[in-house]
Amino acid sequence: MFQFDTLSLVFTVLIALGTLPNLFYSQGYLSHIERKVHYQLHYFTFILSMLGVVVSANALIFLLFWELMSLTSWQLILTEAKEKKTIEAAKFYFIMTHFGFVFLLLFFLIATDGDLSLGFAAMQSIVAKFAYPTLLFFFILLGFLSKAGAVPLHVWLPYAHPEAPSPVSALMSGVMLKVAIYGMFRFLFDVLYPWPLEWGVVILVIGSLSSLIGVLYALSEHDIKALLANHSIENIGIILIGFGMGMIFASMGLKVLSSFAFIAALFHTFNHMSFKSLLFMGAGAVLHQTHTKNIEKYGGLVKAMPVTALTFLLASVSISALPPTNGFLSEWMIFQSMLGSSHLDNTSLKLAIPFAVFALAMTGGLAIACFVKAYGITFLGLYRSSNAKHAHEVNLLMRTGMILMSLVVFSLMLFTPFYIGWFDKVLTELGHLSVYAKIFPDGILQMHSVGMHGGVVSPLILLIALVGVTLLLMFGYKALRVKERIYHTWSCGYHTSARTQYSATGFAGPIRRFFTWLYKPDEHFVKDSIAGHSSKFSDSHYEVHVKPLFEKSLYESIGKGANLLSYWIYRLSHFEQTRYAAMIFNLMLSVLFSYRIFAHDFSWATLVLEGTVMIISIKVLIIGDRK
Repeated sequence: MFQFDTLSLVFTVLIALGTLPNLFYSQGYLSHIERKVHYQLHYFTFILSMLGVVVSANALIFLLFWELMSLTSWQLILTEAKEKKTIEAAKFYFIMTHFGFVFLLLFFLIATDGDLSLGFAAMQSIVAKFAYPTLLFFFILLGFLSKAGAVPLHVWLPYAHPEAPSPVSALMSGVMLKVAIYGMFRFLFDVLYPWPLEWGVVILVIGSLSSLIGVLYALSEHDIKALLANHSIENIGIILIGFGMGMIFASMGLKVLSSFAFIAALFHTFNHMSFKSLLFMGAGAVLHQTHTKNIEKYGGLVKAMPVTALTFLLASVSISALPPTNGFLSEWMIFQSMLGSSHLDNTSLKLAIPFAVFALAMTGGLAIACFVKAYGITFLGLYRSSNAKHAHEVNLLMRTGMILMSLVVFSLMLFTPFYIGWFDKVLTELGHLSVYAKIFPDGILQMHSVGMHGGVVSPLILLIALVGVTLLLMFGYKALRVKERIYHTWSCGYHTSARTQYSATGFAGPIRRFFTWLYKPDEHFVKDSIAGHSSKFSDSHYEVHVKPLFEKSLYESIGKGANLLSYWIYRLSHFEQTRYAAMIFNLMLSVLFSYRIFAHDFSWATLVLEGTVMIISIKVLIIGDRK
């Protein structure tokens, strides 16, 4: 029923590290929630369900806890369902999470041959006899990546996270998404191993698109929680890049490089859990005090909320992958794994891997720009609203949660060799080679890439140097007795106020204009003129709204198609009942023919025969005589 191998224990620790600080933060946030019993019941059940998923030993228990995790998180989004958009976001999340559940159920029904009490290891022999393993691979992708939030199944994140209570947002983004990554590790290794090269390329491309699209939409967001939700899409993409490279190397027999890439993916999984949980906690603290999620209404909070500002800065530096943070180390490892593929002679890899390198490099630069905006507009400058002006630091329990999560971030930075050794043990148990000695051949002060011309980085030396230089500058400042002179800010002759400082919209403007083809922004500019003079105005208002490309082009089109199909079926069932019965009969025939194709050996002769029978049946019974 349950198993506790190294992979399960690693993700159990991830859940524990993500939830223990959240418990303190959640209790401090509880005063902000009206439906306290509803919230507490589903909150603790949600945590237990995630633990149940990662220690499940058979398909039935896994699906039970997976569904419980989905239902409790759905109810947590509805905790403060006062507005229509909250209900709509919860509905959207419910549909997307059960869309993935259907494909997981199909996967398990085939992989277990209908016996859901079967253990994971026993599934491999059944899957080995299945004629279409790639179909099972896509079932896994659709099932887990719809929960993880990878492109194009990412659309629910910017809706669900902003509407959930902030402790829940931290748990969903920081922890729940990683449970889906656990599922990919578990079933791709235990059930579908070995893999063809094409599977790794698919995951690599999905990861590259997710990382780039996620950070681009994060830059355009001014809702602080929606911004962080889009960064979850970005970081899931980065994890999938490492995962895809590991699969590619494994399929080509490069076990050392494969282990290195998978370790990088696991390391970034832990890193994203830590800094994204901390970022959502900081966003929740700001929201708690200012009662708005609009970044344009913040400003100057660094003095009023110093603990929140400091912890948010730590998480911002880490998610931006600046050295010597843990985020930098895992992204460096993923870069090194891709650079280690230069000797591979394969056409698809020569296209996919350079694109992934470009996407990851672009993502890193845009992430820095995004968090300069998020931190600078939120905490620096002048107050942009009366709520920000009267804000103060959050209560002790919420501060304790943020400080504890900051310690988790620091631990991943300071004890990197310990974590990598643990991840190395996971890969060893899964049948891969140990690479710990190759990563740290000269001790823990230096990390080495395992590629032929790999690089070397010294995170501890970088950290010591950074702290040393900072202390030296502080000592010099005190020793030289530098005088402080305070002047009013020069603003080109204008009076300095909140309205003359940089806004989030203005900061992201150049990038938004460069990527207009993706954003397709809806811009509104209104000004109050003076005496009808268009060149003079007393007041102006500018708004820009970006609608996600996939939602507009893919999901709305699917919705319109489904409505048309359902209307056609409705007309058949009410006004042409003979043709409706014929359609059901043909649907049953197609199900039976499909089952024969999937359950038995494929034959072109029978496929042509059955296809001909279907065409004749549709023509005679459904289309009929049009004259």
